[in-house]
Amino acid sequence: MAEADGALTKISRLKSPWILHYDCSSCNGCDIEILACLTPYYDIERFGILNKGNPKHADVLMVTGSVNHRNKVVLKNLYDQIPDPKVVIVVGACGSTGGVFHNCYNVLGGVDKVIPVDVYVPGCPPKPEAIIDGVVKALEKLKALQDGTWKREKEKEKEKTEKDDAKEETEEAKKEEE
Repeated sequence: MAEADGALTKISRLKSPWILHYDCSSCNGCDIEILACLTPYYDIERFGILNKGNPKHADVLMVTGSVNHRNKVVLKNLYDQIPDPKVVIVVGACGSTGGVFHNCYNVLGGVDKVIPVDVYVPGCPPKPEAIIDGVVKALEKLKALQDGTWKREKEKEKEKTEKDDAKEETEEAKKEEE
């Protein structure tokens, strides 16, 4: 019975993902485009995608705006509360790099400075079609995470750094021997 529940949960996450939308500090252009996806013209709810307000019920974290010192803790807490496997979508230029606010004294930069990001949706603001494409890509990554075939970028970077460090140590040891 437990295996059937687990399989049902996996299928429902892919067929009806629940999204938590968090605005880090944007100009609301991206937020308006995200909400436009919910209108009858685009109607992403027909695919089972729902915008939820509780991180414990969400499968996908969708973030807009640049991260600053005040909201980085909130963003990290929201990320930690979403059950695994989870994916993160960053919508807009501000969330990707800091955008027009990147030189401000209180801006850390993009969302990837605080949490790992799976999908970037570029634009200022991006069109609803691009946001929907980003959600589809995020669902592909979610499926791969559920199957165990996807490694997060941070894990890949860590492995690469460890390999590079080991290689440097080997080269230094060879130089010392000479």
